[in-house]
Amino acid sequence: MDFAATVWFVLMVIFLVVEAACPIHLVSIWFAVGSLVAAVASLLGAALWLQITLFLVVSGALLLSLWPFVRKFLKPQVVKTNVDAIVGSQGFVTADINNLTATGQVKLGAMEWAARSSGGEPIKAGTLVKVDRIEGVKAFVSEVNINAEVH
Repeated sequence: MDFAATVWFVLMVIFLVVEAACPIHLVSIWFAVGSLVAAVASLLGAALWLQITLFLVVSGALLLSLWPFVRKFLKPQVVKTNVDAIVGSQGFVTADINNLTATGQVKLGAMEWAARSSGGEPIKAGTLVKVDRIEGVKAFVSEVNINAEVH
């Protein structure tokens, strides 16, 4: 085996070891395949410039063509939970909200939530509110100013 082929095989092993160290990211598999192609070209007697060109072209082509596809499957899909989907939604106060007495309820969609005022001010039943955040089983809401919402 000639020296260039040995170097390409060593590079391939290094790229595979790096890949094994970070299996989720697929950072160097493209270069391992490029090294393999260059090693085979070396064994077939190709000139050094052709080996380097094959390494760069094969590695680059694999990276550019497969990376968007791979990234789509490796990217974690953030799925909103029911609670996350409630933040920003609007509902009506069904029982007066008073933070001092720790009372209040809002109807959000089909569910009733214990509610507190985000700003600390009391909010009367029947008022349209927006959910600012959820803490445990309580929705923290603020009154929606209907006149400011309509333009």
